[in-house]
Amino acid sequence: MAMSNETSITQFILLGLSSNSDLQTVIFVQFFVMYLLALVGNLLIIITIYVDSHLHSPMYFLLSNLSFIDLSFATVTVPKFLVSFLMQSKTITFSECLAQIFFLHLMGGTECFHLSLMAYDRYVAICNPLRYTIIMNRQACLQLVASTWVAGLIHALVQALPSTQLPFCGPNEIDHFFCDVLPISLLACSNTNIIEMIALINSGLLSLICFFVVSISYAYIISTVLKIRSSEGRRKTFSTCASHLLVVTLFFGPALFIYMRPSVKFTGDKMVSVFYAIVTPVLNPCIYTLRNKKVKSAMKRLGGRKVSLLEMQKN
Repeated sequence: MAMSNETSITQFILLGLSSNSDLQTVIFVQFFVMYLLALVGNLLIIITIYVDSHLHSPMYFLLSNLSFIDLSFATVTVPKFLVSFLMQSKTITFSECLAQIFFLHLMGGTECFHLSLMAYDRYVAICNPLRYTIIMNRQACLQLVASTWVAGLIHALVQALPSTQLPFCGPNEIDHFFCDVLPISLLACSNTNIIEMIALINSGLLSLICFFVVSISYAYIISTVLKIRSSEGRRKTFSTCASHLLVVTLFFGPALFIYMRPSVKFTGDKMVSVFYAIVTPVLNPCIYTLRNKKVKSAMKRLGGRKVSLLEMQKN
C-alpha cells in the first residue's frame, strides 16, 4: 500500500480500555463471554430461520441478514482485541488498521441501511397488508438486501480511502481498542479537517438520515395501528414492532453520539464504542428471540430435531 513520504510509522499501538492490569483481565473475560454469546446467539437465529420453513418470509429473511451483519460487526474488532491481550502485544500494522476501518464501516453502514429496510418492510406489512406479498416478493427482498450491502460498501470506501493518504510521523498510540477514522486522524502530522468533515458527513449524516427514515416509517405504522379496533390486534402489532424499535435505538444512539460531532475526545467515547461493537450484537438475538413467539417455537422444534437425531444414532 502506497503511503506518503512523510509516513515513518508502520504500526500503531492500541491502548485498549484500561492500563490497569487487573482491570484488563476482567475486561478480557467480559469481552470473551460477550463474543461467545454474540456468536452463538446470531448463528442460532441464522440456522433456525434457514432450517424452519415456518420462518421463510421476508421479515425473518431480513432478521437472519441482520444477525449475519451483527456477527460480522463484532468479529471485526473483538477477536483482534482478545488475541492482543493473550499475546501481550497491542500493536496493529498500518494495513491491518486500514482493513479494520474498512470492514467496521462496511458492516456499520450496511446495518444502518438494513435497519431502514426492516422499517420499510414493517410499514408495507402493516399499512399495505393486501399488497405486502406483491411488494416484498422473494426477488424484491434479494434486490433490496443486495442494495444495502452495495450502499454499505460505498460508505466504507469513502471512509477508508482518505485515511490511506494520511502521513504519520509519531506518536503512534491510538487511545482506543480498535482502529477508526477519527482516532487515527488525531495522530496524523497534517491538517485532517477535510477527512474529519468527510467522516462527519458520511457517517453522521448517514446515521441521521436512516434514523429519520425509520422514524417516518414508524409514524405511519403507529397511526395505522391506532386505527385497529381490536385491542388484541393492536397489542400484537405493537409487540412485533417494539423489538425492531429497541434494536434501532441501541444502534443509532451510540452511532449518532460518536459521529454527529467534531473529533473531540470525551471520556465516554470508548464505552459508547464498546456498546455498538459488542453489546448490541449480543442483545439483538435476545431481543428478537425473547419477544418473538414464532422464533422461540422454531428454536424448540430445532432442538427437538437434534434430540430425535441423537436418539436415532444411539439406536
